[in-house]
Amino acid sequence: MNIKPPYVASPHRYDLQETIYRRCGNSGVLLPKVSLGFWHNFGATDPYTRSRDITHYAFDHGITHFDLANNYGPPYGTAEETMGKLMREDFAPYRDELFISSKAGYDMWEGPYGNWGSRKYLMASLDQSLRRMNLDYVDLFYSHRYDPITPLEETLQALVDIVRSGKALYVGISRWPLEALKFADEYLRQRDVPLLIYQGKLNMLDREPMDEHITDYCADHGIGFISFSPLAQGLLTDRYINGIPEGSRMSRESSLSSDTLTPELITQLRTWNDEALSKGYTLAEMALRWILDQRGVTSVLVGASSTAQLEKNIKCMTE
Repeated sequence: MNIKPPYVASPHRYDLQETIYRRCGNSGVLLPKVSLGFWHNFGATDPYTRSRDITHYAFDHGITHFDLANNYGPPYGTAEETMGKLMREDFAPYRDELFISSKAGYDMWEGPYGNWGSRKYLMASLDQSLRRMNLDYVDLFYSHRYDPITPLEETLQALVDIVRSGKALYVGISRWPLEALKFADEYLRQRDVPLLIYQGKLNMLDREPMDEHITDYCADHGIGFISFSPLAQGLLTDRYINGIPEGSRMSRESSLSSDTLTPELITQLRTWNDEALSKGYTLAEMALRWILDQRGVTSVLVGASSTAQLEKNIKCMTE
């Protein structure tokens, strides 16, 4: 009978603390320049042993921030269940070293109360997330998307009350337009629950948060910014510079359409790849560095399907 040895974190995980962390806005929170996202590769359809290896590798190298959401999987909720199993089996002794986030805003369960930004949905969803993750609280809870129908005051007051209840230490918003961000910043600040961070899609191919002056607003008002999809779901790697490889996300037409890879885009990717190689980087390394060089950016969220992939993507934290 093989008994799995208990996980013991690397004693060297904070050796480069002065290099790999950034202050999140004007808060007391330090986040790693690269954070681990659970959007893909951590659901029930993925091997648990692989998820375990990736999270161990991340934490052993100073990545303290694990980013989840209620509907990450697939199926929905199972990425959080994976996190719950990891907490029970490996990370319970390290809970106070971890910064765990979750979100609610997209469809999660049937009926009128399992979507968008109502108080009922946000609070019920967080309770479910805490049970799945085997946690008493999350460090950060997000409104996952802007709701154009629910009054902003209702959504934001729910975030305030969630913090006051002790179920989250900080709150954030994701993909809200600039004017709504400004309203949220003022509303939350007036109630002594300042907005910690804004999560937006920012990469070399999609610069909307910069173009819309969201990153500037965050920098000017002491709000952190974290980029998701920093590698554009794999486009900003060398994977697609010669077309669509077999077994890739695009070949499966899962979350990346083959229509995306136009001849013009392939030309651009090859140009960037040559530029990266001339600097001694991979295209992925250059893409992550580009984001971290932008004003106001605190961290980038990367996924990983292997420890080898994660090892490559965290090089930008120290070099």
